[in-house]
Amino acid sequence: MATQVVMPKLSPTMEEGQLARWLKKEGDKVSMGEPLAEIDTDKATMEMQALSNGVLRKILINEGESAPLGQPIAIIGEPDEDISELLKTASAPKPEKAAEAPPSPPESDAAPAVEEQPQEVETPEPTHSISGDGQKPRTDGRILISPIAARMASEAGIDFKTVQGSGPGGRIVKRDVESAISDQSKPAATKAAVGPISIPRPARAGVVHGPSAYRAEPLSEMRRTIARRLVTSLGPVPHFFLTMEIDMERAADMRRSINELYPDLKLSINDLIIKVVAVSLIQHPEVNASFQDKTIRYYEHADIGVAVATENGLITPIVRAAELKSLTEIATEVRELAGRARARKLKPEEYLGATFSISNLGMFGIEEFTAVINPPEGAILAVGAMAPKPVVQDDRVEIRQTMRVTMSCDHRAIDGATGAKFLQTFKQIMENPIYLFLDQ
Repeated sequence: MATQVVMPKLSPTMEEGQLARWLKKEGDKVSMGEPLAEIDTDKATMEMQALSNGVLRKILINEGESAPLGQPIAIIGEPDEDISELLKTASAPKPEKAAEAPPSPPESDAAPAVEEQPQEVETPEPTHSISGDGQKPRTDGRILISPIAARMASEAGIDFKTVQGSGPGGRIVKRDVESAISDQSKPAATKAAVGPISIPRPARAGVVHGPSAYRAEPLSEMRRTIARRLVTSLGPVPHFFLTMEIDMERAADMRRSINELYPDLKLSINDLIIKVVAVSLIQHPEVNASFQDKTIRYYEHADIGVAVATENGLITPIVRAAELKSLTEIATEVRELAGRARARKLKPEEYLGATFSISNLGMFGIEEFTAVINPPEGAILAVGAMAPKPVVQDDRVEIRQTMRVTMSCDHRAIDGATGAKFLQTFKQIMENPIYLFLDQ
């Protein structure tokens, strides 16, 4: 019996999904539990499994298109089965609720997802026809190119209008740009890399230009979720902010000594901050809290969300019970989580349910900023860059490494004095990291 394949709910926060790649073609046989497609959710790219046996009779949405939960995206049935009624219902109003579909096991060797949805780039030149793949070329003066391919072309100095696309509808994808890069001669590439920076010349006098051209990129599922959650946070969540400056000389010295003893560890200042935040939260459980309408939850462990920037947006993988883990364990786990986050291979339990988050922009030279709380968490710590500064030390002025941190707090769950006491403890341990090795 023919059945409709609907957009599944692959994560607790997912509201719609984007079809990243079909793993089967129309006419292919499929078996229950077999990977059918790759779906971009709000946080990761995950495989969708077939829930019935048969033949993939009809694909209803193309790669790069989005669909709300529960919308039919394909039909599976017998080769000679009549699917006309299912095709009619597929075009009817979409259901609001989707069936739960478990993601495929993390051990599966899933092929990496292709780039995000294509962006349409305005250009006055006609697109080139694509030979050999049966795709109908576009004739509306626009070129389809994925964001990753566009960035790669820009970085390599390649005019993407000269690249032939091999993706759906003639879309230019990553492999097309890679092929174009490999076709360039090595001397030309070397010359471009070491040549002078090209500075646009000013327009000639008397020439009037209209508004600048632009490229409109559809929002990825992750970017939509980020936008929705931040608007939700800044509206109903009453933020207040506490800033403190910290002397980082001893912390920097300790990190340097540890890395000299264990060069493979590559301990970062952020790893140390995660540990100190976790220890401080256990000493101040009133900050390790979240507002829950009629109650306030106080958590037993410090589950620290660590903000990681990816090509698709920000995601916060979690170091669970960080207060119980050594610096070595934290450093190793953070690297593994960050790698999976950038590859969009995180499981929902690895990024949902933090009790406190850390956002560090110090590596970009940002000395101070404020971060938006990620509901339902009660607070987030914004970490700036270390910078040398004159400091009065024992009646004399010294140049020392300092760092500014700003904590954003939900005033419904955390009072100002409570947050201030937490930061005092955080500062005390950061300035004297030997405390981490003493019995608490």
